[in-house]
Amino acid sequence: MAKHYDYSYTQDRELSWLKFNERVLAEAGKSTVPIFERLKFLEIFTNNLDEFFMVRVGSIHEMSLIHDNHHDIRSNLTPDEQLIQISEHVRPMYRMKDRIFENVSTQLKKIGIEQCTFADLTKDEKKYLKNYFEVMILPVLSPIVIGKQHPFPHIQNKILHVGLLLKKKEKEAFGLIAVPKDLDRMIFMKDNHSLRFILLEDVIAEFCDILFENYTIEAKTILCVTRSADINPDDEIYENTSDYREHMRQIIRMRSRLKPIRLEFYKKGNAWIEKYLMEKLDISKNDVFKSSTPLDLKYVYSLVDKVPDSQRKKGCDRPFRPALNRDLIPGQSITKQILQRDKLLFFPFESIDPFVQLLRESAHDKETISIKITIYRLAKQAKIVKYLCEAAENGKEVVVLMELRARFDEENNINYSEILEQAGCKVMYGIEDYKVHSKVCLITKKNNKGIYYITQIGTGNYNESTSKIYTDLSLMTASKEIGQDATRFFNNVAVFNLEGTYQHLLVSPSTLKEGILKHIYRERMKAESFQPCGIFMKMNSLTDRQIIDALSEASCAGVPIFLLVRGICCIRPGISGKTENIQVESIVGRFLEHSRIYAFGVDEEMEIFISSADMMTRNTKRRVEVACPVYDPVLKQRLKKIMKVLRADNIQSMKLLSDGTYVSKWKEGETPINSQIYFLNAARRNQKKKSEEKRNVFQYIRKYLKK
Repeated sequence: MAKHYDYSYTQDRELSWLKFNERVLAEAGKSTVPIFERLKFLEIFTNNLDEFFMVRVGSIHEMSLIHDNHHDIRSNLTPDEQLIQISEHVRPMYRMKDRIFENVSTQLKKIGIEQCTFADLTKDEKKYLKNYFEVMILPVLSPIVIGKQHPFPHIQNKILHVGLLLKKKEKEAFGLIAVPKDLDRMIFMKDNHSLRFILLEDVIAEFCDILFENYTIEAKTILCVTRSADINPDDEIYENTSDYREHMRQIIRMRSRLKPIRLEFYKKGNAWIEKYLMEKLDISKNDVFKSSTPLDLKYVYSLVDKVPDSQRKKGCDRPFRPALNRDLIPGQSITKQILQRDKLLFFPFESIDPFVQLLRESAHDKETISIKITIYRLAKQAKIVKYLCEAAENGKEVVVLMELRARFDEENNINYSEILEQAGCKVMYGIEDYKVHSKVCLITKKNNKGIYYITQIGTGNYNESTSKIYTDLSLMTASKEIGQDATRFFNNVAVFNLEGTYQHLLVSPSTLKEGILKHIYRERMKAESFQPCGIFMKMNSLTDRQIIDALSEASCAGVPIFLLVRGICCIRPGISGKTENIQVESIVGRFLEHSRIYAFGVDEEMEIFISSADMMTRNTKRRVEVACPVYDPVLKQRLKKIMKVLRADNIQSMKLLSDGTYVSKWKEGETPINSQIYFLNAARRNQKKKSEEKRNVFQYIRKYLKK
């Protein structure tokens, strides 16, 4: 029997995500944000939306075909209703993006950076581009005309094309030219005083007449097709594939051939071309979008790189180097310092280097028996892999659980898995039907006193690149109890046991949700008996219906609840008798808020967990995730300070209202607090203090030696 849900305090997951991406776009519209950062936010928004269509919209399309009567448990919408509302919400975002791009382009032009149209060019520049087209572009183009000899082609996912309406002897035909991926997107004019450029697709569209001399070109347009990318690697149709790595390679290749779900036109469309492609691609009017902003904005990073240093400095965020952790002494063994006391790294304000150094030390330490680690995403040039390989080559047992199903990072993980295997590491590829998303590293050592452990548990990936732009937490502890739980965890994963029991860790899919629900219930019981209580939860997304309902019940009992949810949030706060004691905020800023912190209780009784898991059903039920308690009193105080600053943010933080809209927290006369800038400045001060202490030590040594 279907369960009946109360929808009065919940909202649709997909529409909530679109509101998050709208907050990303809003950053691009802020005049207070440096001009090149605004350009980057436009690209991030566009890339986010592309992935949303490929993954989420693709999945809903599939659901509408298979389960057309399915009702979402948060919004009660059917798949078809969701698709209609998504289209209605996305169209204004396209218009907003176009306005912001036009404004940013105007500001860039004032400082000598101009994206030109052909109308902006001089006669000599047009002549230069025609020659450039004939010499550099024309030889690599592959035009086709659709007809009996050339049936309608497969248009690849997210590849720009020039589409043409052709006429020959009163007959209409469709022409298509793929924009080559290997050519430079920006073609710069020969001007020493400014950066004036035109995009490759505009040049091809302008001069492509030469390719169709026997036709009359009635119309031209630039277009892009987005296809579904939501392939399930564990689908039963692949069950006969014995080589899992090869299986994943097939998945990657298939992505480019899945169902079209969006058709975009750049600058101007054409009614005939639009109707023709809708029929051939089997998509509706709701799936067609027009934009005066380039459809692929990845070129903006190359553009910023070409800007003179002095100009780039003015137009970008102030550069910074992640500081050394406040509790670590430079030049001393990381291993020895962790054995003395737990350490907590706070990215990107602090460097990931101490963890990398821990791996390097362990790879060469004669007391190291084994290193076991779960890997979801890695940097393109990963030192972590280097030291894992060195450990294996030095005779240590190295076990790597490499999740090959990290969406859009599959190829990178496949390549690294091969490198690790060749070095002698034992590589596992996850668990059937469950992605391993946890961030756990267990280093087991042995000395004359017996076995001891160093365990690292984090909220983010072992990725040296993203650790500089994502906010994450990484606990490194010598706790025997945590080490023993981590040992059980790796043993259970190795034999596909998802029902293992743990004394301290919360592990999905068995105990994480149950543990979180118990802590919420305990705070509810406190409220009902008039004891001090409270809940703080920081995460990327909140969609799990059981967690949402438990929070509503706790709110009704009087528990003050603060939810800091960067992205999707399916609970609506402030609803009388349902969520009136719940406050929801979202921080979108220079760094991607990625850390997960779950705190229950108040003052000295507060229990704090850091975790790899969001409160989404996919995390709590269909992934292997870990939440780890933080016991060290010094680190707990530090986390409490972090939570306090996050709550106080009134610059980047937006408040969710009961109707599902977000508003600024800023009030005139308040002291401005930008949490990310606060943490950045605190790290800088700490680094400066460490440098001064180091300098003072050297000065003392020099004076001593002179004596």
